[in-house]
Amino acid sequence: MAAPDPRSRARELARESLARGDDTGWFETLYSESRRDGTPISWVDLAPNPYLVEWLRDRRDVRGRALVVGCGYGDDAELLSESGLEVTAFDISPTAVTRCRERFPQSSVQYQVADALTAPPEWTRAFDLVFEAYTVQVLHGSARVRCARAIGSFVAPGGTLLVVARSRLPEDPEGLMPWPLTAAELDDFALPGIVPTSVREVIEPGDPPVPRFVAEFRG
Repeated sequence: MAAPDPRSRARELARESLARGDDTGWFETLYSESRRDGTPISWVDLAPNPYLVEWLRDRRDVRGRALVVGCGYGDDAELLSESGLEVTAFDISPTAVTRCRERFPQSSVQYQVADALTAPPEWTRAFDLVFEAYTVQVLHGSARVRCARAIGSFVAPGGTLLVVARSRLPEDPEGLMPWPLTAAELDDFALPGIVPTSVREVIEPGDPPVPRFVAEFRG
């Protein structure tokens, strides 16, 4: 018997939350259920994102302040900290942030509970590196656009935004959550002064194969 798809519960919670007019409330429910009964979360790998690992490999001199959006259980944030950056990492789920602090009790990362849609004003243009992976794609409608624009606003002048997301062609069906981004939706990150410098599409093997965008922007 095939194992249940861990995305099915996330999709159910997202659907119920959106029906109530709540764009983001389902994240805490998902994380708290996972903590209680061990239900897997599809995007939690307990390892750094491989595209972030690849990006850092070619940039050993990266320095300054970094922000990790939707940090989950903290692996990306810890990698950036180990690379010499001063890291702030946030998640909307208090349970996720608690888990980060439990996993890395000696960490120098500043783990915070926060919502990208209502982020602290002092984060505006404050970070030399902003890393976003798979957060915008699990939002829908206007929240999706607002989140991408908020993320773009965190990038300091001369800073870098690295975005990783599932991708689709404009004519492809939207499908089920996570809803892949089109190339046009990447433009939502590009606020005035934030310029895309590299956009590549990677096709990961699988059944079916998974296309992803790896996009870099400069402030």
